[in-house]
Amino acid sequence: MRRTVSSLARIAPLMALFVAFPSHALYKVVAPDGRVTYTDTPPSTAGAKITTLGEHEAVVQQAPLPAELRAVVTRYPVTLYTMKVCTPCDSARQFLQQRGVPFAEKLVISAEDGEALQKLSGGRDTPTVTIGSQVLRGLATDTWNSYLDAAGYPRESKLPSNYQYPAATPLTEPPQRVGSEPKQPAPAPAEQPRETSSPSGIRF
Repeated sequence: MRRTVSSLARIAPLMALFVAFPSHALYKVVAPDGRVTYTDTPPSTAGAKITTLGEHEAVVQQAPLPAELRAVVTRYPVTLYTMKVCTPCDSARQFLQQRGVPFAEKLVISAEDGEALQKLSGGRDTPTVTIGSQVLRGLATDTWNSYLDAAGYPRESKLPSNYQYPAATPLTEPPQRVGSEPKQPAPAPAEQPRETSSPSGIRF
């Protein structure tokens, strides 16, 4: 029975993809050795990176997560909000990695990032973590453990040994530049030191 339910749960979200892309490859798979293949079935190569065709190339995910993690990550995704220079943020990242919690990391770099964090969490403290809709400001390992336990995350890491956490990205994306100009904005030397030290009054 458990296998049947698990199989149905795995197939259901894929049916929409088959409707959208009939008789075409649905996945681009980059193996650990760099070999690229295209397939219309969910790949199971450990350590491979999968891109769903038709989506942005940057949207990749590790494959595959253990079954007990997949359901939890879908229901209660974890996002960590950090700054580049922040010792408690480093501790929070290490805590989640040691417990084996898959998470996305968002960097608070600009004033816009600080405003977005304020709206999301009610403050500008880093680190902040969201577990599903629950917001926890400041690192308190006992509290974080309690919420992760309640969400169903295993106490010990169940991640594959070759799992790689995705790189941190800015909380708010910088504005896209028009035409063929470089995507990076022109340097602003006068403003950068303030952003690096404590942008937007964020507290550590």
